[in-house]
Amino acid sequence: MVDRIADPWGPRTPYGPGERWPARVDTFLSAGHTEADVQRWVPSASILHSNGDAMDIAVVDDRIVGVRGRAGDRINHGRVDPKDLYGWQANHSPDRLRRPLVREGDRLVETDWDTAMGRIVARSKELLDGPGGWGHFGFYTSGQLFLEEYYTLGLIGKAGLGTPHMDGNTRLCTATAAAALKASFGTDGQPGSYTDVDHCDAIALWGHNVAETQTVLWMRMLDRRRGPNPPAMLAVDPRATPVAREADVHLALRNGTNLALLNGLLRELIHRGWYDEEYVRAHTVGFDELCRVVEDYPVAKVAEICDLPARDIERAAELLGRSQRLVSTVLQGFYQSNQATAASCQVNNLHLIRGMIGRPGAGIYQMNGQPTAQNNRECGADGDLPGLRNWENEEHVAELARLWNVEVDTIPHWAPPTHAMQIFRYAEQGSIKLLWISATNPVVSLPDLARIRRILAKPDLFVVVQDLFLTETAELADVVLPAATWGEKTGTFTSVDRTVHISEKAVEPPGEARPDLDIFLDYARRMDFRDKDGQPLVKWSDPEAAFEAWKECSRGRPCDYTAITYERLRAGGIQWPCTEEHPDGTERLYTDGVFNTDPDYCESYGHDLATGAELLPDEYRAKEPRGRAFLHATPYQPSPEVPSDDYPLLLTTGRTVYQFHTRTKTGRAPQLVHAAPEVWVELNPADAGTLGVGEGDLVRVESPRGAVRARARICGVRPGVVFLPFHYGYWDAADPAGPGGPDGGAADRGAGRRHDRAANELTITAWDPVSKQPIFKVAAVRVVKEADSGGRPSPAPTVGGSAPPEGSGIPATVGGPAAEAPSRGE
Repeated sequence: MVDRIADPWGPRTPYGPGERWPARVDTFLSAGHTEADVQRWVPSASILHSNGDAMDIAVVDDRIVGVRGRAGDRINHGRVDPKDLYGWQANHSPDRLRRPLVREGDRLVETDWDTAMGRIVARSKELLDGPGGWGHFGFYTSGQLFLEEYYTLGLIGKAGLGTPHMDGNTRLCTATAAAALKASFGTDGQPGSYTDVDHCDAIALWGHNVAETQTVLWMRMLDRRRGPNPPAMLAVDPRATPVAREADVHLALRNGTNLALLNGLLRELIHRGWYDEEYVRAHTVGFDELCRVVEDYPVAKVAEICDLPARDIERAAELLGRSQRLVSTVLQGFYQSNQATAASCQVNNLHLIRGMIGRPGAGIYQMNGQPTAQNNRECGADGDLPGLRNWENEEHVAELARLWNVEVDTIPHWAPPTHAMQIFRYAEQGSIKLLWISATNPVVSLPDLARIRRILAKPDLFVVVQDLFLTETAELADVVLPAATWGEKTGTFTSVDRTVHISEKAVEPPGEARPDLDIFLDYARRMDFRDKDGQPLVKWSDPEAAFEAWKECSRGRPCDYTAITYERLRAGGIQWPCTEEHPDGTERLYTDGVFNTDPDYCESYGHDLATGAELLPDEYRAKEPRGRAFLHATPYQPSPEVPSDDYPLLLTTGRTVYQFHTRTKTGRAPQLVHAAPEVWVELNPADAGTLGVGEGDLVRVESPRGAVRARARICGVRPGVVFLPFHYGYWDAADPAGPGGPDGGAADRGAGRRHDRAANELTITAWDPVSKQPIFKVAAVRVVKEADSGGRPSPAPTVGGSAPPEGSGIPATVGGPAAEAPSRGE
């Protein structure tokens, strides 16, 4: 038995290059149950991160009692992340929403479904029939719904209402992944496969704390590192994370300088001849311009910008340049930082100039943060057109109109899709008058939370929230719809390396809660959306029929699902594209060096990476890509907010291995709550000494937008940087009553609450010009000590980036008997 709180990654199973990763089956069942008690094992996959780990749900007497990894699945070989091992317990929380709620004055009161849906439909028809019509509707969804639900929602929004105002919280975590893939390769879709870890001789992690965000992928990397001929490892991160401590080279660069670092590394590779001249000539466009831009970034200059030792930059270049099979992963340290798309494209460039793409061991993972973010991007609920189609390509729009049997002009394509931050701006200005929020909690997850509270509390904004719990966002809604969740409904979802899994319904949802698909279908029926022949616009009534409809939408597109069926998925995950020509799926893209950049096929005509200005179709065609990838080059620019005399430190936000997003699920799992119960702040020992702050002292972190109070963990974050985990909101705050935040508490419609716990009270309303992803990694702050610790340490876990110095005497984070989970080899 392994305490998977004390050891989130479990026992090692070392293996060498080219060998199959050994299976290790992780299981956790609630107290008093054994595998012999389980009446049904129901197939599913991970819902609390983006890795896509396959698992089975244990059911006893129509109740979920645990989970078990699936040994034969291509992704996890039986392993399970600790969030998944314990997080399913949230399904049974006594505070689950069981009936719809509607607002009566300052109170939300229970009602029936007819009343709740009647209010939504009445307001919808009033707005649709009035001046402005579709422009008054906004939809803000998630990266945690199922493919079938996204596709249905995309059809309702784009062809039923005709609104371009659709996006998801995927904008916060994965928009840059999509933007970088489109910019370099022509369309979305990860080129590589997780199996590349089995073959590589080097791994580079660019702003990706994989040990805490995708623990099973980290297990795979650790097992290679403990086996024969281990791959070298590079970590780029301002914190001393488990990845940084494992790496051969750790570049703890200054926040916001990622692009300068990559420009310098590419210059070194080119100058030292560590690139594949033949591949570059045959398969890329833009090499001369790349050389021109990076020439201005010699190592000495980059070392100054990034505040790094020059020798460490040279060591990183040697690791990258001498490798023969390189795997790169990219996540929020790049995506949520300054010049996000430009920096992420430079990682693509590194692989392209070295010819490190499309073969075993040479792969890029432009990672996702959420389990179904890829499906949101594919299916069109985030603003993109379904099937990775190009909204500027008239034939793509016409093809979609034929598929849906609607007039072309019904589908919004006259301007770029409205990104999340702009949706909330329109709501603030009053043009969006109905905002439907599903499976996400923007009152904790968006930047500058005082502003978000004010927006959602506006009397003229009709807010619909569809969720499992009465979240901080639901508290501000006019109608709250109780939703079913993982294990209570059936659907499919796709992980980072394009692997599709099915998640089957195991048990009934509580009370009157309904699957999200059923809620969307009910809305479509009540609104009586029709196609141009007068037939119902949405022609399906169950998940499998929705999946079959999606398959037709995907036909011939990069994300082709046409040879996948529910029945086949029950045997295990399958990677798209999966077609008659490739009936078992496709492990790697671009194996022939031909990319999806043809003007008639590509998903985007591109942007200026510095300004975000969109290229015209003729400008794109003039580049004559002919199936070649694009090498983009952009000079470094400083972040939009930098330290000052008043705010001398830089804030970065991030995750812990024990919590997910705003903790609506993980905050209700006892083992995970025990491991990471409360917000904390990480300080470098030098900064702490200057401030007179010791371990566990209560401090106030202030920005021009708000303040957060937390206990200090003195640890290995770089000097000048302050770290806060972004998970902690207010639904379980120990002291909910108080004077309120900068908005005085008025936005809570009379609830009264102090707002000094959520990291996003501090973050800035700014975003990348291309991906429109908010910048959470650079905000200027100051830290003020409020009280001594009294011998009480910070609540920060000792596992993770917050690991205290050796000899500190701080008790190790453990789960004890309640967190013990068996792991067995297969």
